[in-house]
Amino acid sequence: MVKISFQQPAAGLKAEKDGGAACGAKAETFLPQDVEEQPLPVQSRRSSSLSRMCYLTMSLMLLLLGLILTSMYVYRYFSITGSSPSNSENLFHCGVIYQDHYYSELKEQLELHEDVRIYLEEDYEQINIPMPHFGESDPADIIHDFQRGLTAYHDIALDKCYVIELNTTIVMPPQSFWELLINVKKGVYLPQTYIIQEEMIVTEHVTDMDQLGSFIYHLCRGKETYRLKRRTSRRHIHRRAAESCHHIRHFENTFVVDTAICQKL
Repeated sequence: MVKISFQQPAAGLKAEKDGGAACGAKAETFLPQDVEEQPLPVQSRRSSSLSRMCYLTMSLMLLLLGLILTSMYVYRYFSITGSSPSNSENLFHCGVIYQDHYYSELKEQLELHEDVRIYLEEDYEQINIPMPHFGESDPADIIHDFQRGLTAYHDIALDKCYVIELNTTIVMPPQSFWELLINVKKGVYLPQTYIIQEEMIVTEHVTDMDQLGSFIYHLCRGKETYRLKRRTSRRHIHRRAAESCHHIRHFENTFVVDTAICQKL
């Protein structure tokens, strides 16, 4: 009876050993299959790395393209605004100190202020002279049209327009005048300069305003407009009493010009 009671656990143990052996055999059978499946995670990691590389390359290309476009815009902006007007117009608030030796025996120093608009593409200049504090000069608007070869003076005190051929020996072309003002833009005033005088006489009334061009037409529209002629010889004393003269002082060069517009009484 003792043998019977102790033999059954031994049989169970043997069965467990046999079962364990069977399981071990089974593990040895599937082990090669597990080894064959190990490269799959490596392939997945490689695909993920390639995707990251593609995204990084595309991001760098977009960033480089953005830098190129930004550089082109900045170059274009500074090449236009730095060397020439962006919208073919530049406005300058100018002033000049000069000596008046025509109407002052003391040769006192006077100041002349004007606003200058330069249109490079349209090739004309527009000057506004406010009422001066000193000196015999009328406020005026002036247009120098280099395309038409004409100059127009609008005497604001008289509200009349006067047109004459453009004097290129006195008036600087728009590009040259623009460069001159750019060079002195750091200071408010031009260096001290001198004054010259020119005399003009009224000849005839202008009826056809269209022939003067669009710029002068808009300046003189609705105003009495006359043509002028330059006087080359000096006036005699007896002529002064028979004429009425108005002066407009301005500068579109390195010197001041006193333009006397005279009309017979």
